[in-house]
Amino acid sequence: MAIYEQIGNSYDLTRRADPEIANRLAVKLQVKSDSSYLDVACGTGNYTLALAKHSGIWHGIDESKKMIDAAIKKSNAVAWQVGEVEALPYVDGSFSAVLCTLAIHHFAALTPAFKEIYRVLVGGRFVLFTATPEQMSKYWLVEYFPEAIHKSAEQMPSLEKVKYALYEAGFNSVDIEPYDISENLQDLFLYSGKHRPEIYLDENVRSGISTFALLASAEEVTTGCERLAADIHTGRIRKIVEKYKNNDGDYLFVTADKLTKSAR
Repeated sequence: MAIYEQIGNSYDLTRRADPEIANRLAVKLQVKSDSSYLDVACGTGNYTLALAKHSGIWHGIDESKKMIDAAIKKSNAVAWQVGEVEALPYVDGSFSAVLCTLAIHHFAALTPAFKEIYRVLVGGRFVLFTATPEQMSKYWLVEYFPEAIHKSAEQMPSLEKVKYALYEAGFNSVDIEPYDISENLQDLFLYSGKHRPEIYLDENVRSGISTFALLASAEEVTTGCERLAADIHTGRIRKIVEKYKNNDGDYLFVTADKLTKSAR
């Protein structure tokens, strides 16, 4: 997550909590007013703050001091902290649920991180929003930025690895729900332009997406954007988008449960 020190300055220009995703996360986390919650790898706190508006007592932690500094400037409604997911600075059983959005691919190893998350849960849910390499290989972006998408997909742990690590950490059950990009998505992460190809021509949008900001070469971005702009102009982009249609979802909600001793 320290890589976000490099893109932190421009991150919030295009990254904000999408209301639909935030609402679905709140339901999956079973947020209640008198319970405490943790957002791991919270970045600048967009989803943390959106969920804090729903309900609950919220904490946010991220390895990047730049990200946490930005979060602090936004609001003191959340207890922000700089720290590593493999060594969370909280006592056992501190939280009723834990959240992590679009960040597990930055963890050094899944099982140690998930064990720490399991430890700080009193009982309840760990909810992930992520993508798999298999899903990413079906993004039409691969038509224009093949090397960058390949590198990005390589970073992502497979669903099998995620599930294995969750069970290894002690979670009792794992539920998977696919998520398809909506046409009015407000958080401009990697595949946010699925239905709006023109957004990838905006340098501000690309600078807030780690795949473009950190993995794509300048040459690939220039060439890919030129081809994309031409295909948008001629209408060929519609055929490209159609070519990559699939039924596996673009991202996933993963919900893992930790049962309390009394519930076992």
